[in-house]
Amino acid sequence: MKSIAIATLSLAGAVAVAGAGYGAWQVMTPASSGYATVTKVEPVVKRWEEPRETCQDVAVTRQQPVKDQHRVTGSVVGAVIGGVIGHQFGGGSGKDAATAGGAIAGGIAGNQIQKGMQQKNTSTTTEQRCNTVMESRSRTEGYDVTYVFNDNEETIRMDKKPGERLRIEEGQVVTAQQ
Repeated sequence: MKSIAIATLSLAGAVAVAGAGYGAWQVMTPASSGYATVTKVEPVVKRWEEPRETCQDVAVTRQQPVKDQHRVTGSVVGAVIGGVIGHQFGGGSGKDAATAGGAIAGGIAGNQIQKGMQQKNTSTTTEQRCNTVMESRSRTEGYDVTYVFNDNEETIRMDKKPGERLRIEEGQVVTAQQ
């Protein structure tokens, strides 16, 4: 009976020692599954410039083509009218001088009047003017996630923004795609 008791006590002692050893091993060996704490999330953003055409309607005023560049018509009409008016003044040779002076002054005045009329002879049309502008674009392509598991800090790139913690199985982060 002593030998059975000794054997039982020896077996119980061995199990106790083995259990204590296993417990110590678990305490010393870090877990390979559990939850990691997320400490930082940085979006990975791609940026680029993209051309875009913008158009607007603009009023454009142009001078009409001039048919009488030297303004002969205005000069002649002005000279005739000036001569007729000048002929009304003076007598004898003074009348001839007044007629000639009136014709010269009328010719100059007619020329200038026609010039002003030609400059005001314009047409306004609406034209579309277009130009290309560069527009900034951006897209979030993922997230660089920093987490702590078993006192180790790691970083992983993820497609979606995570919550406050990540599931770890066998030392690997479990993502929604897996």
